[in-house]
Amino acid sequence: MYRVTIDERPDWRRSAEECGFVYHTIDGLPYWDESAYYEFTLQQIEHDLEDPSAELHAMSLEIVDRAVRDEEIMQRLAIPESAWDLVRESYRRRDPSLYGRFDFAYDGLKPAKLLEYNADTPTALYEAACFQWAWLEEQIARGALPTGTDQFNSIHDKLVAAIGAMAGGRKLFGASMRGSTEDRGTVAYIQDCAVLAGLQTGFTAIEDIGLLESGMFCDANGEAMPLVFKLYPWEWMLRDAFAANLLITDTDFLEPVWKTILSNKGLLPLLWDLAPGHPNLLPAYFEGDPRASELGQTYVRKPLYSREGANVTLVRDGVVVDDAGGAYGAEGHIVQALAHMPCFEGNYPVIGSWIIADRPAGIGVREDRRVVTTNDSRFVPHVIRA
Repeated sequence: MYRVTIDERPDWRRSAEECGFVYHTIDGLPYWDESAYYEFTLQQIEHDLEDPSAELHAMSLEIVDRAVRDEEIMQRLAIPESAWDLVRESYRRRDPSLYGRFDFAYDGLKPAKLLEYNADTPTALYEAACFQWAWLEEQIARGALPTGTDQFNSIHDKLVAAIGAMAGGRKLFGASMRGSTEDRGTVAYIQDCAVLAGLQTGFTAIEDIGLLESGMFCDANGEAMPLVFKLYPWEWMLRDAFAANLLITDTDFLEPVWKTILSNKGLLPLLWDLAPGHPNLLPAYFEGDPRASELGQTYVRKPLYSREGANVTLVRDGVVVDDAGGAYGAEGHIVQALAHMPCFEGNYPVIGSWIIADRPAGIGVREDRRVVTTNDSRFVPHVIRA
């Protein structure tokens, strides 16, 4: 695994904005960064990233199967008791899951270590699925990369096929909160995939969603929404004023409500309990578990619920070395062994491995000068060595 510098395409910003990728720069700093790329061998992709992603996803589903039958697990994950039946029924119906993203620490030499599973509202989707593929094709065409250079990336095709299969011909509505350009861009990309799958689409802000007498949710114009792709966490939805209506509505959601079990950092100690010593897992425990003392004075403390690294605290030899800050943590925390984070020229990469319709589909790389990956961390493309 190498980090390789390369000349940027002179017109990439114009191309990005024409595609709707307007959040390529955040607060004047690069989010999309094509001044370098990460290079992998096919063996590293298939053996070290793709295979573990498939195995860990299957193990995660085993955790869901246990959780819906075990109230103690639901309690430890801080899922509201009022939502337990909703979660159980969603999983028993096998409401389909569209996507998720494992985040790994990986240096190309040792086994990839799971940092977390973003299973409900992962972003960095369009840039992983489409914009880094366009970068690859254009750099090959310009002669900057050898002919035959490849990328682990079937995300777009799998998304289109999965959305078409899951929608069953229904109109798909996208929904996100006002004010987030990245969230809106991700939802717009899902809508584009739905159109390619032959579906009609619509959009509504989360704040404008209403409820019809029939029990189905509706958009700001009162149009019934049979299927909603929402970039809005289930832990927020389950605590909103309209949460009780989720028990009776005919509206289906992507992601389904049972994914609230997997979008929880409590998944990490549950996986460790399921498979202690697994080569792709880090030791992890719920805070307060006496076994957590096995981690000693070096560990990571994470809230059960958080986004983009918020409130993640790194402790080394009893000293806090990084704390992302934020407003999360009221529901509780877990502690996890501190992963060895590779450093390339002062950059710490995290490998995001995408699961689409229960299958590994590709990767994206985020890097930062700090160890904790946050909302501002840069997205850097990757290649498979020709």
